[in-house]
Amino acid sequence: MRKLLPLVGTPSVSHSGGRSAMTCRFRCGDACFHEVPNTSANEYVGDVIAGALSRRTALRAAAVVTVAAAAGGVTVGAAQPAAAAPHPSAPHGRAVRGLRFSPVAPNTADQVTVPEGYRQNVVIRWGEPILRGAPAFDPERQTAAAQAGQFGYNNDFLALLPLPGERHRQLLVANHEYTDEVLMFRGYDPENPTRQQVEVAWAAHGLSAVVVEEDRRSGKLTAVPRHPLNRRVTATTRFRLTGPAAGSDLLKTSADPTGRTVLGTLNNCSGGTTPWGTTLHGEENFNQYFAHGSRATDKRYGIGTGTTERKWERFDRRFDLAQEPNEVHRFGYVVEFDPYDPASTPRKHTALGRFKHEAATVRLTEDGRPVVYSGDDERFDYFYKFVGAKRMRHGTSRAVREHNLSLLDEGTLYVARLTGDSPAADIDGSGALPADGEFDGSGQWIPLATATADGAVSHVEGMSAEEVFVFTRLAGDKVGATKMDRPEDIQPSPHTGKVYVVLTNNTNRGKAGLAPADEANPRNANKHGHILELTEHRNRADATTFGWSLFLVAGDPADPATYFAGFPKDRVSPISCPDNVAFDPHGNLWISTDGNQLGSHDGLFGVATRGERRGELKQFLTVPTGAETCGPLVQDRRVLVAVQHPGEVDGASVEKPASTWPDGPGKIVRPAVVAVWRADGEDIGV
Repeated sequence: MRKLLPLVGTPSVSHSGGRSAMTCRFRCGDACFHEVPNTSANEYVGDVIAGALSRRTALRAAAVVTVAAAAGGVTVGAAQPAAAAPHPSAPHGRAVRGLRFSPVAPNTADQVTVPEGYRQNVVIRWGEPILRGAPAFDPERQTAAAQAGQFGYNNDFLALLPLPGERHRQLLVANHEYTDEVLMFRGYDPENPTRQQVEVAWAAHGLSAVVVEEDRRSGKLTAVPRHPLNRRVTATTRFRLTGPAAGSDLLKTSADPTGRTVLGTLNNCSGGTTPWGTTLHGEENFNQYFAHGSRATDKRYGIGTGTTERKWERFDRRFDLAQEPNEVHRFGYVVEFDPYDPASTPRKHTALGRFKHEAATVRLTEDGRPVVYSGDDERFDYFYKFVGAKRMRHGTSRAVREHNLSLLDEGTLYVARLTGDSPAADIDGSGALPADGEFDGSGQWIPLATATADGAVSHVEGMSAEEVFVFTRLAGDKVGATKMDRPEDIQPSPHTGKVYVVLTNNTNRGKAGLAPADEANPRNANKHGHILELTEHRNRADATTFGWSLFLVAGDPADPATYFAGFPKDRVSPISCPDNVAFDPHGNLWISTDGNQLGSHDGLFGVATRGERRGELKQFLTVPTGAETCGPLVQDRRVLVAVQHPGEVDGASVEKPASTWPDGPGKIVRPAVVAVWRADGEDIGV
């Protein structure tokens, strides 16, 4: 594991791009620097994606792009530049509906920068009171009780749900993935956190539900404090474990001998909304909160043998696996939250498996059963889907709500295995095209276990059903699932049914002793990531086979190894490290990035998925220094993003901030949700 850098001295911003050491410490527990957890011998995705970069052949001669030519943008709070000149290589005709805006140029401004003719506002910041009785935010006098009534830290996934009967209002649900203690507390000592600081951090994790109201005259979206539906869920909120592993000996602890109740949710990253009106939240890098791992299963999940970064184990024995070895088995699930019932107990669905869940997106089968897609955000790990056994019911009665809340407890969990169409000998790691001129293939969903009302059955030799659902990564190893490059968000298109699998990056590809870059991507050290387009057999959500093809290989378009679904590469914006995605009302895919390796800040991009302009990718906004773009939501007249961990730069602290966003010099940097709309009130990008 890499030696941690001391967070002292003058903060510096690396313009070489990528995550800071601070991000690695606090978000994922140095996941990119510990030993790769997956040491199995199964086939790596790079060895099965055998090629169709041929569609790039004719484009290479035209692949000359300069960042400065990408067009202009508006940095709110700064002087607005004159309208940008058209891109010198702009294609004839107009972009598809939803993407008709002047792309923002890549930049390093400490602001949210949006296109010309668009406006923005901060909807809600970390620490703003949302519950009745919660005090105003005071960074110098933080308490756990205050934070439990205030908007949490590091907002990630966002959902906007309707509020019937309340005109111009919606219900916003946000994840709070993790805490940056050095940016939260003045004088923070990483080696000696205080109990108060730890308890504030517990309260800053979890979820927030808050009603928001639209100003129809200006387009602003603002939070409505003290609304009856507003709610905070934290690291100490009571959760119910459900599904086939609930009650298992593997989930029992001294505090919970039943194995059915757990306190809190941790590291909630991306998620999804359900057709029955709830939200899903994936527990991702939960491993970093637990100290003194010692078992092979701990190692497979990236749990260290020593103390943790935050030292929570000093204040609650459940974070010390030497004292509570099963506590860690109670994290790493998909959480279901009912935002319309403030008294409800959130659930952790064991039937969806335990791993570093990134996203949990839902579509229905033809007969109304739920299918949930989820990625395991780790280098060389897998992506999964769950096919439910029970049909969704319609209505609002309590009986219907209870039935629908049980839909994710019965069904079959699958893992993906991909097969390519070209021989491995055709790939030399340089990006040269295979002989067949195609970069696509087929795949299978391999069943791992099936849960029913009467029990559960394992489909993995040598593992019980309970073991499959608790140690899902090991089950994927045993059945030979395909190793991927950090599978993150997975989104089925509501327009076509095609499924988009986002692979953020894997800089370990090609290193000694690890899978080479032969087939995963046409380049060594995949630092920019890519996106696969998956088509279920006959477009059926419950199919057990699928086809796949390359949709996008990220990076500088001038790099021959990049690909934009066949669209001319001199006519797209540069993009690096795709992470979360969403669809707009027109069927375009919107991509937020995390860890841009091209020297500019992360941002949000829209790309056409159909028609003659398929692959045309345009940057819509950028986020401030040190920040990641999260939780994109694209409505007819509004785009929402979660600006996560602004100022998260090596050496930064409360005393020496690297960013002054969103409130300017002299104010503490604060993660926040931002809304963007057209100044003329018309629809986005039309």
